[in-house]
Amino acid sequence: MALHFLSLAQASLLHLGRRARARWASWLRVLLLAAQIIVLALASSSYRSGRQRQTILRHIYLATAPLLTWFLVLSALISLVLIRIVVATAVSYGLSQYALEVVVRTLVLELIPLYAAMFVAVRYSMPNAHGIRERLAGLEDGGIRRSEQELLQAVLLPCALAAAFSVLLLAALSCVVALGLSYLTVYGFSPWGLSAYTHSVGKVFSAPVTLIFSLKTLFFSLAVAIVPMAATAQRDADGRYSRGSDITELARLFSVVLLVEVVSLLGNYY
Repeated sequence: MALHFLSLAQASLLHLGRRARARWASWLRVLLLAAQIIVLALASSSYRSGRQRQTILRHIYLATAPLLTWFLVLSALISLVLIRIVVATAVSYGLSQYALEVVVRTLVLELIPLYAAMFVAVRYSMPNAHGIRERLAGLEDGGIRRSEQELLQAVLLPCALAAAFSVLLLAALSCVVALGLSYLTVYGFSPWGLSAYTHSVGKVFSAPVTLIFSLKTLFFSLAVAIVPMAATAQRDADGRYSRGSDITELARLFSVVLLVEVVSLLGNYY
């Protein structure tokens, strides 16, 4: 009986070891692909071809224009609700002088970049990655195989640049909308509160906080752009392109986004 349990424990440990090595290799491939995409994005040779530029611009339009109106409307509604809750709570406790700072810190610094990244991931990046993988599988079934360099430069790079640009643009516009709504909620349409408003917002956006906010939004955009594309570029055990689990890919992306968020919180508040 003891030998049976010992053999079961050894088999379980071996299975866990294989799974750990497989996940570590998967994350290494994600990091490698991230480095390759960043190098290609910074290389001027990636934009010399007129056809390549047209492809990148088309993907940027597809990743941004269809999402822009609905995202800004949704962001404005969420911002207005949160601003009203924070302002009303601060007034009820006699802390109205801190309401704007709380709104800016919670809504602009933390929430808007996070849900902008997840919105682009769910609406563009992940569906597009799945579509690319299905097309690659179809080409492979037809006997057509694309080289890794061609796949990176002609397929993955335009999609990754489009997703990153979409996150940055949507986050920036949503921050402007939230700041404008916060002023209107507190001061109305009067111009006399502009000095106090800019002073309160400026106290929040110090140089370190602005740097951390910018880097966090940039890393969010890179995560949304690269992590789904990494799943697209990975082959299965048989060396073929097969569609992976949506939950697994979303969990991988969310873990990266959560890591960036935790690091930014540590930088801002500790």
